[in-house]
Amino acid sequence: MTAPSPHAIGAILLTVAMFYGFVSGKARIEIISLMTISAIALGLYFAPLPGQGPTDGLKLAFEGFGHYALITICALMVLGRGLVTTGALEPAARLLTRVWRHDLRIGLLVTLLLAMGMSMLVNDTPVLVLMLPIMAGIAANGGMPSSKTLIPINSAVLIGGMATTIGTSTNLLVVSIASDLGLPPIGVFHFTPIVLMAALVAFPFIWLVMPRLLPDNSVAAGHEPRRFTATLRVSEVSPSQDIDLAVIKSRLPPGVEIRAPLAGGRLAVSATHEGLEEAMRVLGATAAPAWLMERLQRGYGKTGDDLTVVELSIPKDSGLIGKGVASANVAELYNVAFLGVHDARNAWQADRSGLATPQIDTVFDEGDILLVTGAMPDLQKFARSENLLILEGAKELPRTAKAPLALAIMVGAVVPASIGLVPIAISALAGAIVMLVTGCVRFDRIGRALSAKVIVLVAASIAIGRLVLDSGAAEWLSGVIAIGLQYLPAAGVLAAVMLFVTVLTNFASNTTAAAVGTPIAFSLAQKLGIPVEPLVLAVLFGCNLCYATPVAYQTNMLIMSAGDYKFGDYTKTGLPLVAIMIVTLSGLLVLRYGLY
Repeated sequence: MTAPSPHAIGAILLTVAMFYGFVSGKARIEIISLMTISAIALGLYFAPLPGQGPTDGLKLAFEGFGHYALITICALMVLGRGLVTTGALEPAARLLTRVWRHDLRIGLLVTLLLAMGMSMLVNDTPVLVLMLPIMAGIAANGGMPSSKTLIPINSAVLIGGMATTIGTSTNLLVVSIASDLGLPPIGVFHFTPIVLMAALVAFPFIWLVMPRLLPDNSVAAGHEPRRFTATLRVSEVSPSQDIDLAVIKSRLPPGVEIRAPLAGGRLAVSATHEGLEEAMRVLGATAAPAWLMERLQRGYGKTGDDLTVVELSIPKDSGLIGKGVASANVAELYNVAFLGVHDARNAWQADRSGLATPQIDTVFDEGDILLVTGAMPDLQKFARSENLLILEGAKELPRTAKAPLALAIMVGAVVPASIGLVPIAISALAGAIVMLVTGCVRFDRIGRALSAKVIVLVAASIAIGRLVLDSGAAEWLSGVIAIGLQYLPAAGVLAAVMLFVTVLTNFASNTTAAAVGTPIAFSLAQKLGIPVEPLVLAVLFGCNLCYATPVAYQTNMLIMSAGDYKFGDYTKTGLPLVAIMIVTLSGLLVLRYGLY
């Protein structure tokens, strides 16, 4: 075997340096990615590849920013953001909560299936972000501890993301690079049956074994969600009618306590913020006067500012001390609405009819926490004027009226690509544009949909992948690997390639592993006489088997603090799952492509 060329040696060293930078964590991923692009640009400018000029090297270094794979990834981020901001996925979350109340074991299974199903079409991160508060609420209400459910759910999300070309940005990157190298286009659901069959094998382990391997990290008696006292206006009860408490109690979610029925179709309750939201939904009620909420909604339509719910703490020098909800007149002064009060002093008094009623005009005192909604500029003005402290955890209200539209746009973007009518890049970009035009995603908030880290990481990965290929490094590395694989059967070759990429994924970046592994797969196919498509899919699957370390994927990091996990929790649950998936997927690829 001949020695690698100087350019190939440089490409291999740069790739190793990038991997080391990702693993060490000494610098941000964005910085390492930009430094990699700069190194490629400068290196090829002063030492161009054979037969090329200095500007050709600049084109290779920067073409990732205009690559259709990156455009597609960004468009899919916008589509996913539209589903989140409109609350289009919340009905599924509510269904999930009801199942958990019925049976914990069945609830976990349904959760795993739902998470996997959603992540097939929506990026993994938004799906997991949606699941986190649901699982925290279920754990707080007597369900399984979050530490026993989050790693299994994350595993199901990752398997679902593996099942389609649009499930993750890594899948799109592998498919795009393979297409650039000459592989026929791969459809959205082209390899979905393979992943679903592998999921059938892996799910018993994820569902029944993983929770037993994980510790119970529940915090004993300590921090409980803050509860608010609120007055619900039940729209289906006229002011002249009394509320039927038996009927109301049967419909309220767990954790919502009825303090007393009030005159005029109102109900005094105590609940957490999430409990209040659910109670208002099932009762068709509002926690502020209906006319005020309608006015705030009309204001949203005119200004475009999302309605946000915040918690405001009253310090000792606040202007609200000594005032009450009615006397503060915040609706007229600041165009915001009170939803509830936490730990208000003397919150109950009797009116002339003898009913216990929340003290609407009770004076506020130091330490009280108010639950208030309105447009963020109005809330900030309110806080500044009355010297209030805005606590962390502000929550934008979903634009539920646009939820059906957002779902329709997502379907309209996915279906044409799945049947091969148009490339996914075109349909996803068109869907993202429609999301912006219809207001499902606001253009001035598009930065929340896009991830700068993902953008520069994908651009750097495309550049390093091209360099590895054009410099001859992929050809040389594949020759070295082929020496060890030439005596293995096809299943062994596929498993070895998958394991190689999996190791890179779990200790570096799955995006970079995809960019390096895909060209190597093409070279191996030529040297070993194996069809290139199963080798490319082995790379794609390996890039998604990121269960074994917390640094392997961003969703792994998201659940680390929520579940209070240690590094070892990932390895003892992830390594067996990686082994199961590699063996199963390798066998299925052999059967699918007749390599036996």
